[in-house]
Amino acid sequence: MITIHKVEYEQKSILRNLLELYKYDFSEFDPDDVNPNGLYEYKYLDHYWTEDGRYPFFIKVDDKLAGFALVRDIGANESNQTVYWMAEFFVMKKYRRMKVGQFVAYELFDNFNGHWKVAQMEANTPAQAFWRKTIERYTNGNYLEVRDDTWEGPIQTFSSATRKREKA
Repeated sequence: MITIHKVEYEQKSILRNLLELYKYDFSEFDPDDVNPNGLYEYKYLDHYWTEDGRYPFFIKVDDKLAGFALVRDIGANESNQTVYWMAEFFVMKKYRRMKVGQFVAYELFDNFNGHWKVAQMEANTPAQAFWRKTIERYTNGNYLEVRDDTWEGPIQTFSSATRKREKA
């Protein structure tokens, strides 16, 4: 069974450990290197407990840690819809290809009702394939893929509110 759990402040060190695995896994696409202590570190970790609009989640499969998702509320769009950003998303390799990522993405999209932006680095073609397929299925093709001067790579944009109305 796949479940999503809000990361409590007392569990921050567990998330920090998972972020190290994520950053290592991501290292083939990201130019960042480890620091002198051999750690990647995630500079925004503390922000998830000190700033409003940041939501950290653990992903579990059969009660075992399988990854995490970090979601941000980045304001409102011209239609006054809240805009959510998938800041980070990680499923450990052993749980990939089991639809864990798709299930979690759908749950998060449904639970954070509004406009979504999901971006990938240009070099990360596996992530691009995953997100395109996942968002295509979630929205039934009702999404846009855009480019933005502030990001190097594709960004899928869509409204989860539209899907909720269609499901009703």
